[in-house]
Amino acid sequence: MDTKVSIAGVEFKNPVMTASGTFGSGMEYTDFVDIGRLGAIVTKGVANVPWEGNPTPRVTETPSGMLNAIGLQNPGVDVFIERDLEFLKAFDTPVIVNVCGKTTEDYLEVVERLADTNVAMLEINVSCPNVKEGAIAFGQKREALYAITKEIKSKAKQPVIMKLSPNVTDITEMAKAAEAAGADAISLINTITGMKIDIARRKFVLANKTGGLSGPAIRPVAVRMVYQCANAVSIPIIGMGGIATAEDALEFIMAGATAVSVGAANFFDPYATIKVVDGIEDYLKKTGTETVRELIGCVK
Repeated sequence: MDTKVSIAGVEFKNPVMTASGTFGSGMEYTDFVDIGRLGAIVTKGVANVPWEGNPTPRVTETPSGMLNAIGLQNPGVDVFIERDLEFLKAFDTPVIVNVCGKTTEDYLEVVERLADTNVAMLEINVSCPNVKEGAIAFGQKREALYAITKEIKSKAKQPVIMKLSPNVTDITEMAKAAEAAGADAISLINTITGMKIDIARRKFVLANKTGGLSGPAIRPVAVRMVYQCANAVSIPIIGMGGIATAEDALEFIMAGATAVSVGAANFFDPYATIKVVDGIEDYLKKTGTETVRELIGCVK
């Protein structure tokens, strides 16, 4: 079965990727997953300097999902290049680096450090709080998203994916802003802001009070937003949000996603990504579909 897809000139053996922040940089899952079988590895967020992240507790379960307020803890771009990228060179799988920052300059520093590496694409996490704009996320204002996309595109040597936040009034306006600023692709959705209260202790469960909701609970919202964006822009879309099975992944593809990312499912089933890869191949065989590309946006 032909499961190959292409985004901005980068070829993927299948459309299944890992969602940033749920798979480390691949090293942590090698006992469970043949990384060579994945379409791509999308790494945990990488900043220009080490980030400690938020205080604990910062993860809690919810019905059909989880809330996290990790705060993008990471060792910084220098350690990432020396340790994680070096490890990933052993695999014939494209590496997509998720980039985070608190100012535009932070993002640009990481983008420039990665310019001459074996990284295939950059995924820009615009859900980070912009410290110069009163901690409003870059991805929550159309003008801010346009500006940072344009700046990054002017410096990046790799194709740029803008990862969109669902915590906006109209997701299509954000998709259009990213496209207008030159983004090569968009990925969506990032987590939905949520909260959980411990009624016995009469306190917030998370030290940060709020966290990002992910998992199967958000999938219908994510499919709807992918469909809306696929019909609003011409650039490729990587869909994510609650994908745990091949059937889930196929929903996103039929809604208009060229590729998909498996996220929270990695925590409760470390084999989830490979199961999705196998399931898509089985679907193609059973339905007599020659290529997975025939399915992209087939539901109108």
